Amino acid sequence: MPARAGVEGNARLTSGLGAVVFVLLAIEGVTILRIRTLLDPHVFVGVVLIPVALTKISSAGWRFMKYYAGNPEYRRKGPPATALRLLGPFVIVLTLVLLGSGVGLVLLPTTYRAELFFVHRASFILWIAALTIHVLGHIGETARLAPRDWLTRTRRQVGGATARQWALVWSVAVGLFAAIAVTPHAIGWFSK
Repeated sequence: MPARAGVEGNARLTSGLGAVVFVLLAIEGVTILRIRTLLDPHVFVGVVLIPVALTKISSAGWRFMKYYAGNPEYRRKGPPATALRLLGPFVIVLTLVLLGSGVGLVLLPTTYRAELFFVHRASFILWIAALTIHVLGHIGETARLAPRDWLTRTRRQVGGATARQWALVWSVAVGLFAAIAVTPHAIGWFSK
């Protein structure tokens, strides 16, 4: 009989989403190298990232809420390392600013382009520094937990694997549909 999902299920979901975010960010990093010619893929991957990142933030927020509400199971697991707990709110805010300014660059009138482009670039610089520390702090746990709901021998150890798989798949699917709708509007960022 599988254990209740609880802390372990939440950790698996957060790690699985983190692994997907990591792969998407690696692709996004490649597009930055030649942004003028790879603007469409940059926007496409950026939009796919939005629901995945929001789901990951929600999953991490759930752990935060349960821990600070005094849930015994989450209290036993304990909080993340102090540095990661302090960094977490900055990663979240910078992620929202970065993704939001990117969407604004695509969808808002061009009169806001200069300001949004500045915010997008500046938030990226701060975000990449904070995210590097965040990733290094969680990479071991993510590598260990992310595949567990997808492997036959470990998926049944903790209840709710199918629901977690669907949460991950749906966040990517919503991102793909949104990217297909939004990407055609990403024109003229670099025109004079």
